[in-house]
Amino acid sequence: MNLRIILYVLGLCAAIVSLAQNLYVPLLPQLQHDLHTSFYLVNLTVSLFTIALAVMQIILGPVIDHKGRKAVLLPGMILYAAASLGCTFSGTVYMLLFFRVLQGIGAAAVPLVAATMIGDLFEGKERAKGMSTYQMILGIAPAVGPLIGGIIGSYAGYPGAFMFLSIMAVAMLLIAAVFLPETRPAGVRRQGFQVRFFAQIVKNNTGAAVILVGFILYYMFYNFIVFLPDVLTEHYHLDAGQIGAVFLMLMSFSFIGSKISGRIQVRMGTVKSLIFTCTLALFSLLLFILVAEAFLIGLLVSLATVGFTAGLTMSVPPTLLTQEFASERATALGVYNFVRYLGMAAAPLFGSLLYQEGGFFLLFGCTACLMGIMIVVTRLFLKSKGSSSNQIQA
Repeated sequence: MNLRIILYVLGLCAAIVSLAQNLYVPLLPQLQHDLHTSFYLVNLTVSLFTIALAVMQIILGPVIDHKGRKAVLLPGMILYAAASLGCTFSGTVYMLLFFRVLQGIGAAAVPLVAATMIGDLFEGKERAKGMSTYQMILGIAPAVGPLIGGIIGSYAGYPGAFMFLSIMAVAMLLIAAVFLPETRPAGVRRQGFQVRFFAQIVKNNTGAAVILVGFILYYMFYNFIVFLPDVLTEHYHLDAGQIGAVFLMLMSFSFIGSKISGRIQVRMGTVKSLIFTCTLALFSLLLFILVAEAFLIGLLVSLATVGFTAGLTMSVPPTLLTQEFASERATALGVYNFVRYLGMAAAPLFGSLLYQEGGFFLLFGCTACLMGIMIVVTRLFLKSKGSSSNQIQA
């Protein structure tokens, strides 16, 4: 059993299902036109996928522990592939919404199983290296997804993007069926999610602060992912391929920021790093608001800054959470992942209302206000932890 091959198969499976979140985002204006629907319902196709993905993470955890890893992974990928095919041939927005929910349910199994199997197969430093490699592979999806979607959309429209997802899912399903073993330890039964765990985390100042940061940070970032195509299309008249290239730049700078974030945490400590990086993210957002509609170069420079500071910030909350909840790390991170997925889902859901009422400035102005409030509240919650340890845990 070649562990390296298994690791790459798991990473690629997770990356393929992750593409469903943003592959067709550059095509949202085209999708709205072709399905003769509203701006709100089109963006709801993004929200419902993410909501299904978030909720199913909590539901599937005990099932994976009871039934086994591969036994849940393969049906999940089958459902994902079938739902992607359904999205391809959806003639109305309501059919698309239905299949996007099914797509999210199927996709939810993959990252859960992948992380669990890596934990089963690797130990100590090798586990940390395995997780790092997995995250690196997974990080490719948001970087190249919009670019691939834009290129496919230029030739085959949004149905072509969903057909691509279906074909790739079937390919990875066959590879996973051949190369992945069942890794659930015999006789092991972990405790499933319980509401009291959520209450314990929220009552803790660090837990409450991290959950707040996770929700608002991902709400902010996904406002860019969802509404940037409309700004680029309506204001600068860019086509789908050009919009995809802009997204590639955004995600690339986010990836660079995430690579540097660890060094900042070592120097400043996780608590100070959280406040510092969130403040930088707020200033980058304000810069974007000021110059985005003035000229294209200004938009691109400010967008690169937004991506970089978001990358700096996103790795800090889970690090702080694992330090605070040493004996319940998986539970705490599960709650954090659930909340940040809700932040992703809230962006198109509530952002659409703000964007339709007041356009670009109302949407991102309100987002900046939320981030300012978040920073103040986080400083108050973490005031007694300013001298927190600089240790970065694997």
